[in-house]
Amino acid sequence: MRDVEIILVALIALAIGLSHAPVVAWLRRRTGIEDVLNTEPPRVHEQLAVALDVLEETAAVVVGPHDELFHANAQAKAFGVARGTRIAPDLLLDEVRAVRESGETRRIPLSVRQEIGVPVLEVRAVIAPLIDGMVLVFADDSSVRQRTDDIKRDFIANVSHELKTPVGAMRVLAEAVQQAVDDPRAVERFSERMISEADRLNGLVAQIIELSRLQSHDPLFLPGPVNLDEVLATAIDHCRELADARQMMLNVSGQSGLCLPGNTEQLVSAVENLVTNAITYSEDRARVAITTRMVVVDEESMVEIRVADNGIGISPEEQQRVFERFYRVDDARSRASGGSGLGLAIVKHIVGAHGGTISLWSSPGQGSTFTILLPALAAEPEVTAGEGEP
Repeated sequence: MRDVEIILVALIALAIGLSHAPVVAWLRRRTGIEDVLNTEPPRVHEQLAVALDVLEETAAVVVGPHDELFHANAQAKAFGVARGTRIAPDLLLDEVRAVRESGETRRIPLSVRQEIGVPVLEVRAVIAPLIDGMVLVFADDSSVRQRTDDIKRDFIANVSHELKTPVGAMRVLAEAVQQAVDDPRAVERFSERMISEADRLNGLVAQIIELSRLQSHDPLFLPGPVNLDEVLATAIDHCRELADARQMMLNVSGQSGLCLPGNTEQLVSAVENLVTNAITYSEDRARVAITTRMVVVDEESMVEIRVADNGIGISPEEQQRVFERFYRVDDARSRASGGSGLGLAIVKHIVGAHGGTISLWSSPGQGSTFTILLPALAAEPEVTAGEGEP
C-alpha cells in the first residue's frame, strides 16, 4: 500500500497541483479546465485516466460530485468496487461522501462481496479528495496477507500443541520410571515408551525444519539429474519395516530409467511420505501400488508417479484440506502410527519446488490415489513388464 500512497500523491499533484498556484495555473491551461465549473461537469483528464489504468494490482476509481463513476480501471471492476455507474459497497460510498465533505484523506479496511457464492474480498482502501467534488479511491487486496497471517498464527498454535504431546508424555513416563525403580520390568516398559515418544518428537521437529526450508526462497538444495528408480528403491526401503509390521505388500511397476531434474533427497521424502500415508490409512494385509510412466502434458514430457491404496478413502469435503499442515483425515489412526499431519504438506511443497503438480482421487471405502507430475529430463525410458516387489 506504500506504493499506492506514493502514486496517490503523484496523481493528485498531476490533477490539481495541490495548492501550488503556478502549477494549478499551468495545469488549467494544459488540461483546459479553466472554465470547467461554469460550463460543464468536471471530467477526468485523459492523462490521469491512463495513469490509473496502468495499475494492474490496485483498484482505482474516480467518483464524481454526485457519486457517479467518472472512471474505474479493470481491477476496480474485478474487485467489485465499481458496479455499473456506481461505487460499491454502501460503506465505501459513505466514506467517499465523508471525504468529499471533510476534504481529508481516509484509509479504511473493507469487505467486498463480488457476487453470491464467491468468498468475501478483504481490501484496504485509500480515499482522497480531488477538485470540484471529485474523489479518488484506491483499493488493494489484503486477503492474501490476511490468509498468510492466519496460516502463521495457526501454524504456531499447531506446532505448540503437537510439541506438547510428546514432551508431556515423556515427563509422565519419566515420573513413572522414578516410581517403578524397584520394578525392572516396569522400568523397561516405560523406557521403551520414552524412546518411542522421543523418536516421535525428533521426527516432528525434523519435519517442521524440512517444511520451513521448503518454504524458503531457494527450496531446492543442490539440484541435479535424478534417477527415479533410485528414488523409488530408497523410499520403499524406508517404508519396508512399517509395511511388514502390517503385513502389507508394496508393488512397484511401470517404466524404468526415467530421469528428472531436482533433488534426490527431497523426492525420496515426497514418495516416502505418500507411501507411508497409504500404509497408515489402509487395513492390515492391504496392497499399495506405486506406478511410474512418461506422459506428455501440453507438449511437455512429464514423469508421472502414482501411489494408490485401497484404504479408508477420503470424503470430498476433506479432500480439499488434506494438504494443509497438521490436518489428519483420521486423527486417532494417524496419532497411533506416530503421524504428524505434515507429510502431505511437505509433499505438496516438494512437488511445487520441482515445478510439478500433485492431484488426488479418492472415494470413501475404496481407497485413494495420489498422482505427481514432474518435468522430465530428455531420455529414452525402457519399459518393464508386470509388477514386482522391489
